[in-house]
Order: sequence, then structure tokens, then C-alpha cells
Amino acid sequence: MIDIHSHFFPPISAATAAAANPGRAPWLRIDDDGRNGQIMVGDKPFRPVYQSLWDPQFRLQEMDQHGIDIQVNCATPIMFGYAWDAQVAADWAARMNEEALAFAAADPRRLKVLSQVPLQDLKLACAEASRAQKAGCIGVQIGNHAGDRDLDHPEMVDFLIHCANEGIPVFVHPWDMMGGKERMRQWMLPWLVAMPAETQLGMLSLILSGALERIPESLKICFAHGGGSFAYTLGRVDNAWRHRDIVRQDCPRPPSEYARRLYVDSAVFDEGALNLLVDVMGVDHVMLGSDQPFPLGEQEVGALVRSAGFLSAEGRARILEKNAIEFFSL
Repeated sequence: MIDIHSHFFPPISAATAAAANPGRAPWLRIDDDGRNGQIMVGDKPFRPVYQSLWDPQFRLQEMDQHGIDIQVNCATPIMFGYAWDAQVAADWAARMNEEALAFAAADPRRLKVLSQVPLQDLKLACAEASRAQKAGCIGVQIGNHAGDRDLDHPEMVDFLIHCANEGIPVFVHPWDMMGGKERMRQWMLPWLVAMPAETQLGMLSLILSGALERIPESLKICFAHGGGSFAYTLGRVDNAWRHRDIVRQDCPRPPSEYARRLYVDSAVFDEGALNLLVDVMGVDHVMLGSDQPFPLGEQEVGALVRSAGFLSAEGRARILEKNAIEFFSL
């Protein structure tokens, strides 16, 4: 199996974070037992985590337990730094990409990593994506927006064109969710409601803006969490396109015709949802993604795909490994 969606966070100290960007750069507080810890921002806890997030040897043991042959790791989104000064974020991204490659060095055959870039600055983002790819990253992870700029923003589109031309696969992960602190205060609602909406927003931004008409078809772009709400609401979007000129003004074809330009991971946790996802995106555009090592990830990696009765043996093999081999040129 090849798991294309997992995260890491390097053992960055409080002093290192403060030197990079005081009060804004995240760091890792590891408990005395060495097994648990907390991602911190300044002196404020952000998220409890455990050893798999920073220890590649421990991660390899977990991979063995799950039967994962290769795992693609990317930054925990709090590491992005999109709201920082662009040059500070560029220096941070370069450092984090070296940390990512050091994580993968524990077993380069089985651990692969994606880079991060200062997405708020087109020139710096393109330069770091290319540099990191040459250094050994197998693609780039970006957030679905940078500030108020969604993926249809001209500079975002230019970044994706750069990745298409350079042969750099792109993985899009939601972050900094909509809704605000007052509307989604409890029950992990930002992760349960806003994350799927943010992902759908990114996908529709590319489609309805006509950006996919300008971006080369060679671009390999994958969206996390099964594309969020995209597959379920695509019929609603097509209906709007047919009946409202303001929806189709920049989009010359029905939105559903663009769906198979995009890839998604399989992290939907329900066989009916996976069935719909495969029907909408195509079995050759869905890849196994666990979202490990976080609690909202698939706890038995690959179990949903392996047990899905609607999949043929070939379809199952495509999702579990073949699509990832093609997407990332493994």
C-alpha cells in the first residue's frame, strides 16, 4: 500500500521558533516520557500529538503494523506561515523542507516527503518548490488559500502553471478554516464542517473561474479528505451552471466535465461516500490517504478500500497503490 496523505512535525525547539518568527512560528514540546507532546505557538498549546509525528523510526514501525509500503509525508498545516513576511516565510519553508528530507532519510525507499512554500509570494514560492524538488521532495503541499486569495487568483494559477511545467505534483490541504471562533466553538466543528467546505471551495475556484482552461493538463493536483463536499454537491453546481449565467460566465463547460482533471485521497470513512467519490472522480483519480497520525485519520489504514464491496480487484489495486505510483512517479 502507498499512503499519500500523512503529516510530520520536526522537533523544533522554542528557541528555534522564536529566532525564526517570535510568537508566530510553531514548535514542539515533547513530554518527559518522549512518547507524547504538544505543538505550541509561543506559549500557547495548539494540538496534542504523539511520537509518530516527529520520530521516523516510530513511524516506520506503525507503517509495518498497517502494511504500508510507502508513505508520503507533508507539513502539519500550522507550519505554512502564509501570514508572515514573505522572505521570513521563504527562509522557514526552506528550513522545514530540509527537516522533511531528514525525516525521510530514515528510510528513503519507504518515506517520501512533500515540500512547503511561501505561497503569499509567487516568485519565492516557485523558487522553493523547484529547489526542494531537486533536493529530493516528490511534490509540494499547499493550503487551499493564502489570505483572501483562493486558487483562482492569478498568482495562484501562475504557481500551478509553474508546477505543471516543472512536473511538480501538488497536494492541496485545507487550513485556517472559515466560520470564525464564535460560530464553531465546540465539537471540532471547524474540522467537521469548515474543512470539507474549504476543500470544495478550492476545487470550485479552479473550475468555475476557468483556471483549468489555462493550466496545462499535465498538472497533477490532488485534494485532501476526499475532496471535502465536492462530490456530494457537484450535481447542485451543474444545475446552477445550466440555469444561471453568472455561474457559467467564466466556465465554458459543465463543472462535472472538469472533475477528472483533479485527484482526491480516499479519506472519507464510509463505503457509500467512497462509492460516490469513485463514481464522480474515476477510480484512477482516487488515492489512499490516511491523514495519519492524527485522531481524525483512518485508524486502520486501507481498511475502507480493502473492504469496499463495489470495487473490483483492479480498482482496489489502483486506489491502494497504482494511482500513487503514476501521480508521484514513484
